[in-house]
Amino acid sequence: MAVNEITSPDEILKMVNAFRVSRIILTADELGVFDHMQGKGVTSKSVADDLHTSPRATDRLLNALVTLGLITKQEGLFKNTGFSGRFLVKSSPSYLGSLGLANQTWKTWSTLSEAVRMGTTVVMEHSINERTEEWRGSFISAMHARAADQAPEVAGTLDITNCRKILDVGGGSGAFAYAMIRENPQIHAVIFDLPNIIPMTRGYIENSGLASQVTTVTGDYLADSLGNGYDLVLMSAIIHINSPAENQLLIRKGAEALNSGGQLVILDHIMSEDRTEPQTGAVFALNMLVGTFHGDTYTRNEIRSWMLHAGLNEIELKLTPSGIQLMIGKKY
Repeated sequence: MAVNEITSPDEILKMVNAFRVSRIILTADELGVFDHMQGKGVTSKSVADDLHTSPRATDRLLNALVTLGLITKQEGLFKNTGFSGRFLVKSSPSYLGSLGLANQTWKTWSTLSEAVRMGTTVVMEHSINERTEEWRGSFISAMHARAADQAPEVAGTLDITNCRKILDVGGGSGAFAYAMIRENPQIHAVIFDLPNIIPMTRGYIENSGLASQVTTVTGDYLADSLGNGYDLVLMSAIIHINSPAENQLLIRKGAEALNSGGQLVILDHIMSEDRTEPQTGAVFALNMLVGTFHGDTYTRNEIRSWMLHAGLNEIELKLTPSGIQLMIGKKY
């Protein structure tokens, strides 16, 4: 029996048509619908006036959002639910920033058929350097939301008792670094990222309240040195962007940056050898296909081989309590 074997046509059709609900939510987010429905109830016409959209089409969109349980409708007036007001209004501290990235990746996923034919992305803009500032902002916001949720658990799972200096490669917002400092206040963290990302990183550092313990380094992790003197090097959600050869190079650089006794930690989708589990990783491999030239999700043995080639030892796969996958290698 196949993994999650489908046994009825209705199940297939449900999956096929799931894009409709997704597109309703993403369009509402893109247009700023939820931002205009805070407080008292409003008519669909007033929302359309504010958004400069068609009154009839806006009304139909709002009615669909009612059926999804994301807004309410009473006597012709629409209003956010408590949930949507918390998570779907952009000014809310709990806003789901990953929605912006989902809207951006919608376009690349629409090219999946052609990408499968060609074996690589057919999107002209594929690297983060070639994307728009809006795309980069959405991307870092989404990565921060994911990382901020995972980071305390990851920091609590790793052995960082003796760490004094850590490097977060491609660290973006720096969420994992902040969590490690809070776990062990003796840590000083360095966040390494691209020139057009580091200015955003600095904003997140200021907001963290840990600016005295976090510094940044600007560079390209494939082209530039990662430095040295680190007790831990973290590579979170970056190996899936690269080819196998690029990952072998990157992990070698990470190992060279470690002190003796230091550890290199990779957080990513780590696939079974037949590449069918976890499901999230199998689906994400296609996300890399449509959006990058060489990206993929990689198996435990592939990552282990790169670590061995870099001279790392005691290589293990460690799971956090919620199942976050960490590959860890030590330098001696």
